[in-house]
Amino acid sequence: MDRKFSVSQCVLQIKTLLEGEFRNITIEGEVTNLTSSSTGHWYFSLSDRDSSLSSALFKMDAFRNPLIKKIKNGDKIICMGSIGVYTKRGTFQIIVRKILPAGKGDLNELFEALKRKLSSEGLFDLERKKPINELPKKIAIITAAKGAALQDFLNIYKRRSLWMDILLVPALVQGDGAAPSMRKALALAQQVHKKKPLDAIILTRGGGSLEDLWAFNDEQLARDIAACPVPIVSAVGHQVDFSICDFVADLRCETPSSAAEVLTEKQVAVGQILSSSQQRLQSAMQVHLSSSRQQLVAFNPQQLSDKLWQLFKNAYEKLDKLNLTHRLVELTGFHETSLRMDELSHRLNIVMKDRMNNLKFCLTKNEQLLHALSPHRVLERGYSYTVDCHGSVVSSIQKFTEIGTGESLKVHFSDGVGEVLKK
Repeated sequence: MDRKFSVSQCVLQIKTLLEGEFRNITIEGEVTNLTSSSTGHWYFSLSDRDSSLSSALFKMDAFRNPLIKKIKNGDKIICMGSIGVYTKRGTFQIIVRKILPAGKGDLNELFEALKRKLSSEGLFDLERKKPINELPKKIAIITAAKGAALQDFLNIYKRRSLWMDILLVPALVQGDGAAPSMRKALALAQQVHKKKPLDAIILTRGGGSLEDLWAFNDEQLARDIAACPVPIVSAVGHQVDFSICDFVADLRCETPSSAAEVLTEKQVAVGQILSSSQQRLQSAMQVHLSSSRQQLVAFNPQQLSDKLWQLFKNAYEKLDKLNLTHRLVELTGFHETSLRMDELSHRLNIVMKDRMNNLKFCLTKNEQLLHALSPHRVLERGYSYTVDCHGSVVSSIQKFTEIGTGESLKVHFSDGVGEVLKK
């Protein structure tokens, strides 16, 4: 029975073999998918016509290789380093220690050569490009049936389009058989056009590396696009990606979503005009109906009858208010108020007299009390009081002894004052 490995054991053994066997190797290839991280690491692929190898240049090694900042996709370089295996994913890459330039890459050279060739033949000339119908009714889209590019296109189409039939012509968009598959799909779309005319053909796929998009740089595919009687829109990759199909097509869009927006742009404008016109028409109809309804109500016999009855009712109410028999209480109110005022005035006089008598009685009583408490009444009973020359009462023997000899004293009686000298 063969030996059974766990995943970790298998990957670890592969890691040991690869990293032990491929140490300090030198590899030459073309740079693609070049990116840098915020931590200072650089990642890219080394490619040739048949294969691609992931590569990593970490921060410290990047400091020792300033050339990395000048390298761009398509450059051919020589990398020195060792193979490393990332056990969590089971993938391997070359950990680059040193970089040397080696000139332009083969794929980039082939791309530029074909571009120059087709351009010299006039396949890129603006004069030969066919205009795209601004209001297409039917289009064909050539792409992978389950690709993200188709979904991106359809999402925009469903949200913006008012009318437009879409015919999907599935094709491979990556790999060795992609170019023949797309040529076959383009031929099939032209056959459909002969029976039911197409307004445009969309050739599209999502972004990728130069190798992933290489099928769109096929010379025969480019010539088929140039010869196609139906306007062709190329929407391959992302904004920074360019292919030969982009140059030879009648219109180049940056992404599949962008192609959908361009083809539905006029429809969106028409939809906005229709929506605005609908709103204005509804508003005008509402105003017209409201005005007509008001006129109909104004000329209604029942409305006129109601107005006459209201006028009669108002006049009757005014006449009723002028009837004096119903205003007896209102008109006699002043007389009653005058009587009430006289009564209140009489009551006020009585209250004031009673109040004055009470105050006089209290005043007399208080006067008698003050008279009873007066010091003169005490003197009348045989008492007297003595004051010194300063007018102070001599109320004790101590004060009397404090008065100097020969000072005058005044003795107050009920019927007069006598003066004596202290001896």
